[in-house]
Amino acid sequence: MLMQLWKKNRIALLFLFPWIIGIITLGIIPMIASLYLSFTEYNMFQAPSWVGLANFQEMLTNDARFIQSLKVTFIYVFIGVPLQLLIAFSLASLLNRGVKGLSTFRAIYYVPSLLGPSVAIAVLWRQLFGMDGAFNRFIGLFGIEPNSWIADPSTSLYTLIVLLVWQFGSPMVIFLAGLKQIPAELYEAASIDGAGPFYKLIKITLPLLTPIIFFNMVMQFIGAFQAFTPAYIIGGGTGGTLDSTLFYTLYLYIKAFTEFQMGYASAMAWLLLIIIATFTGLLFMSAKKWVYYAD
Repeated sequence: MLMQLWKKNRIALLFLFPWIIGIITLGIIPMIASLYLSFTEYNMFQAPSWVGLANFQEMLTNDARFIQSLKVTFIYVFIGVPLQLLIAFSLASLLNRGVKGLSTFRAIYYVPSLLGPSVAIAVLWRQLFGMDGAFNRFIGLFGIEPNSWIADPSTSLYTLIVLLVWQFGSPMVIFLAGLKQIPAELYEAASIDGAGPFYKLIKITLPLLTPIIFFNMVMQFIGAFQAFTPAYIIGGGTGGTLDSTLFYTLYLYIKAFTEFQMGYASAMAWLLLIIIATFTGLLFMSAKKWVYYAD
């Protein structure tokens, strides 16, 4: 059987061989190793010792910073992503109205998605919302007292949410592509029947765009759950004042490479996988009720 498969597909398999080696050595083997380490106590300097479910029990019952990291991450995800998608859809709708120089605007708006996750932008963001930053200078023109938005635990997380929302370029481009696929005849027929812009949005645009909305939701939620660089750079690598920017991934990093609790960090990584998989599964289950496919 294997010989027949090789004879029929040897050229394709030869081209796929580097990818197969990479996915095995850099993907599958590390995942299996981390699954084993999640049930052990391991500090990288001694052999791992089996502890069973002790790591999971510790993080769910006795680790206050773990609970804080979950809280911070959920706030970041469930506030930031809907706002990001709302702005992306709004701008895509405006660009879909036949704006001159569409390709230029599309490229400009896409730039934040390319630069947003970078270290340079995180450093710039930290300066922008610092005590002597440009944001304080701007609001000072209106007589508002300056504030260290990054250091203040009541506002620091929201500066990161603003950074996430600012990275609207990728979903915007996808929304724009979806809007251009909606037949113009539907809008013309609705106009003849006396439908206004709001009715067209509710009855035509949104229903036909639900597959695109669903795709953007899944991709952006998964990406937001794994956010790391902004929290690490802007929060100083410690989670900020009172752990106000202690993202889940940042706490995982602290456990692994600061406290050298590799077993605990592996357990956190697998729990994050379960959280993302559960949320994604719920989205797919709910899609049957609200996502419309023309076929």
